[in-house]
Amino acid sequence: MTYCLGISVKEGLVLAADSRTNAGVDYISSYQKLFDFSLPGERVLVACTSGNLSVTQAVVHELGQDIKMGASESLHSISTMYAVARYIGQKIRNIQKEDRTWLDQDGIKFQCNFLVGGQLPGEPPEVYLIYSQGNCIQATPETPFLQIGETKYGKPILDRTITYDSSLDAIAKCALLSIDSTMRSNISVGPPINMVLYEADSYEIRHRVQLQSSDPYLAKIRKYWESTLREATQNMPEPEWNRVSIDAEPDFSLE
Repeated sequence: MTYCLGISVKEGLVLAADSRTNAGVDYISSYQKLFDFSLPGERVLVACTSGNLSVTQAVVHELGQDIKMGASESLHSISTMYAVARYIGQKIRNIQKEDRTWLDQDGIKFQCNFLVGGQLPGEPPEVYLIYSQGNCIQATPETPFLQIGETKYGKPILDRTITYDSSLDAIAKCALLSIDSTMRSNISVGPPINMVLYEADSYEIRHRVQLQSSDPYLAKIRKYWESTLREATQNMPEPEWNRVSIDAEPDFSLE
């Protein structure tokens, strides 16, 4: 399992991913889940992956090969972000179709998901979630973030802190907190964390970072977040016991 997120706001984009793929008592492995296909000065394209590792690695390999071989359709030639998402979706379908019989034969799950974010000439920055079936959805000002993998633990932080008008610096901090909270609650998500920040219309990724779980900055924000949450909980109004809401009838029966 893994956890990746893509956030699209007015100022630009943030994409981040953990690197853990297997977790057990005596076996943990890490693989890169964030890939930069950008052409600096011309276009920015970053992809994150989750799901069956053999399928995602095969898709990433084919994306790279199309660029390397100068294919008529590649991440460096497609003209819209939506078309990029559909192109990646077709790559997923092709790999699954090729391997499905053999994976099904041994009961191996072959589903995977991709996040792709970036900016192409003449378009605003955009983030898409591409499903295992090859279809996709787009982040919007009303829903500015998309997630794949082990999403539930990190979602509440994003729900309560992110808006389309949030600054990129604030978004980056929220993304790290979201991943760190997921690592705290689920062993199947783990370091290193890879994150990129893209400023709209710059056509170049100028901010990127890789963090291990012991990184001093990550430890600092983790400690600050936990202590602030404890303080906020202690300062909340006390429950109003023996109070009945006017909108509901109390029912204390055991039936």
